[in-house]
Amino acid sequence: MTEPESKFIRIDDQEIPFVHGQTIMDATLAAGVYIPHLCHFPGITPQGNCKLCTVEVDGKPLAACTSPAAAGQRIRNNTPELNESRKALTQMLFIEGNHICPSCEKTGNCPLQAMAYHLGMLHGHFPAQFPVREVDASHPTIMLDRDRCILCSLCVRASREVDGKNVFAIAGRGTHASLIVNTANGKLVDSDIEPSDLAARICPVGAILIKEHGYDAPIGKRIFDQHKINEIGLEKIYIAGAKSDDS
Repeated sequence: MTEPESKFIRIDDQEIPFVHGQTIMDATLAAGVYIPHLCHFPGITPQGNCKLCTVEVDGKPLAACTSPAAAGQRIRNNTPELNESRKALTQMLFIEGNHICPSCEKTGNCPLQAMAYHLGMLHGHFPAQFPVREVDASHPTIMLDRDRCILCSLCVRASREVDGKNVFAIAGRGTHASLIVNTANGKLVDSDIEPSDLAARICPVGAILIKEHGYDAPIGKRIFDQHKINEIGLEKIYIAGAKSDDS
């Protein structure tokens, strides 16, 4: 079998190769170039939910995780304008939910928090909404705290594509969208989710938590105490860190 022919795109004046079928995100991550993202995970179908990975492709804004790489593309990624937009999006994610980092057991292990540091976010900027959303603690080993959900749909896609269980779904649209559990009564206890499932560990915030393992890692030993979010391949480090909680 012949190897796929490599072609090239140019991102921030750096030429990187890609092969047919890769997205801009696929190609840049493979080349060690970081594009900020929260809803993307290697091997899972991208949906472009968080919009943090928006780049300028030949002058047009496109989501890097869903846009195919094409020969000759000129892409702007690490620019003050794009990073300022990403910071505003991150600020909106913080104030739209209840993300109180100092008291959250995900602090230091939270990609949303790490993204805020990466983008230089010092405050929420927008008025906090303080939503009241249902917490589902019915499952013996897993808790769902919708107050922290950012609707990235990673758990939905992981459950369907990797775990083969279809535990979660996003219902509603716009401001009425919410994460639901695909059971008759909508409760986790009647689902077949298990702590070892990727869907139980992939959440980039504290919306899905493994019970009885909170605060296990001391300050200084948490994932983002030791790594920056722009390290390539960090998704695998994050999942490995989550698995180590049960060891």
